[in-house]
Amino acid sequence: MKRKFVTNLALLLFLNLLVKPFWIFGIDRTVQNIVGAGEYGFYFSLLNFSLILNVILDIGVTNYNNRNISQHSFLLSKYLSNIIILKFILAVAYAIISIGLALLIGYDSRQLHLLFLLIFNQFLISFTLFLRSNISGLQLFRTDSFLSVLDKALMIVFCSALLWGRATGSVLKIEHFVYAQTAAYLISTFAIFLIVQKHTGVIKYNFNIKYILAIVKQTMPYALLVLIMASYSRIDSVLLERMLVNGTEQAGIYAQAFRILDAASMFGFLFAALLLPMFSKMIKIKEPVNQLVQLSTLLILVPVLLFSISSLFYKTEIMGMLYNEHVQTSSTIFALLMFSFVSISVTYIFGTLLTANGNLKQLNIIAASGLLINVVMNIVLIPKLSATGSAYASLFTQTVTAFAQLYFACRVFGFKINYPLIFKIFGFILFVFVINYLSLYLTCFWVIKFVIVLASGFIIAFISRLISLKNIYRIVFDS
Repeated sequence: MKRKFVTNLALLLFLNLLVKPFWIFGIDRTVQNIVGAGEYGFYFSLLNFSLILNVILDIGVTNYNNRNISQHSFLLSKYLSNIIILKFILAVAYAIISIGLALLIGYDSRQLHLLFLLIFNQFLISFTLFLRSNISGLQLFRTDSFLSVLDKALMIVFCSALLWGRATGSVLKIEHFVYAQTAAYLISTFAIFLIVQKHTGVIKYNFNIKYILAIVKQTMPYALLVLIMASYSRIDSVLLERMLVNGTEQAGIYAQAFRILDAASMFGFLFAALLLPMFSKMIKIKEPVNQLVQLSTLLILVPVLLFSISSLFYKTEIMGMLYNEHVQTSSTIFALLMFSFVSISVTYIFGTLLTANGNLKQLNIIAASGLLINVVMNIVLIPKLSATGSAYASLFTQTVTAFAQLYFACRVFGFKINYPLIFKIFGFILFVFVINYLSLYLTCFWVIKFVIVLASGFIIAFISRLISLKNIYRIVFDS
């Protein structure tokens, strides 16, 4: 199982490194620089509003389906025929509730128009993720790896035509950006549906209300967890837009810093998506998960620590390279958010492990506590610090919830404290701080200094055997 994890993770990361960074920094960033922080913030706050509520589209069905198909692959056809119907019912409920809340909080006609498009996009994303959960549940990880970048690859083509091919024949509007995303999602959803149908044969749609209600009852804990975690991860920009007079601009500034965190989180999500079916299967057959947990934790934590600490020293240079305005403010927010990514990375491993083990009650209690902390801190800090206040709230919330999940996972699985490993990690952190500080005295261009720091960090990680090429080689070729 460790061999399968490493080989498929390598393919997944390779494909996503080819596509998603260009989408985020080549397309999405360029759109913000063209339309401005205020206009992009207008879109960004609506996007996060739609993301908070998109749990209604899924109610935990995707994670539930992934976990169960991994353990009982013969149920694929039965689950698929019923859940597809359920997904469309949930889509209608999601649209009605979202538009209703949007009217309640006072969104104007332009906001409602864009929100409707984003609601449709969220449905397509949710439906695609559900279809892909069947593929990964069948352990077809290589196929799923290619499908994971299909929508972004199409968006790059369509948005490139908008940005550099002048496809609209006029000044780029944020609505054009959303239209291009919708087209890409439609095509990728249809393509993935055909692939799933190939593995299931002709799908006979059954509207078995008792069976659907049974699924809903079992998935509600997943739904609650996703809703709460989405709320404290995405509510920042919504509160900024609603609480401040210059809310759209502040949301846009926050989006500048958040973009890199969002890009990095995609790779953390890939870890989680790959680990969930693996952990589920290992737990079912009572195979120890200790080694896979340690391997996956180090593979994600070492580069995250290296990049997060280095970003603190070069935050202004990074933001200045990417954006045309609000560089100083967004650089402070960026540094805070990147440190919160360390905690988010811990959550991707240990939260996924607890999810695979069915510890939803405990995860929901942790997440609810995080949401309460986040909302209170945002309400207190936003009027005083604007977007920077939201970054502080995010850092504190993610840190608290990550440590809580780590502590509970250790109790449930009986993990023993590995003091030598902890000592190595803290030694690595100290080294990264020192090498970054010393790099400031170099006279070369900052990008060269940043690359030197990253290269030095990876070298010391290999020398200290935090990341062991020999062990990875043994796992891949000897397992």
